[in-house]
Amino acid sequence: MEPAVKEHVQKEIDRLAGKEVFIHLETTNGAYASHFDETFFSSGAYIRNAQLVYEHGKVTGKGPYRVGLKMNFGWVYAEGITHFEVDEENRLLLAGHDFSGKLAVALQISETPFE
Repeated sequence: MEPAVKEHVQKEIDRLAGKEVFIHLETTNGAYASHFDETFFSSGAYIRNAQLVYEHGKVTGKGPYRVGLKMNFGWVYAEGITHFEVDEENRLLLAGHDFSGKLAVALQISETPFE
């Protein structure tokens, strides 16, 4: 993955707008940290292969970025995006890493289901 460049990410989001896509969205604040520190409150969210069509998407902020996907009945968004990649299967992979380099959020968009 490479550091997110707002214009590059926006171009890839635009490429997938209006198509049936599969979404992977995941957040974590360090689920395994609670094994080492009982006072650490662990939380997260996980959605895999949710199928949707978004009308348009938007990248906002100065970095880390917020990426929102506007559907006709709501929004999907991820905040804290720092890195991105278009992989060999043409999937858009977005990630947000915390200051220690650990994954904090992932938003992935694909025209085919994720394995």
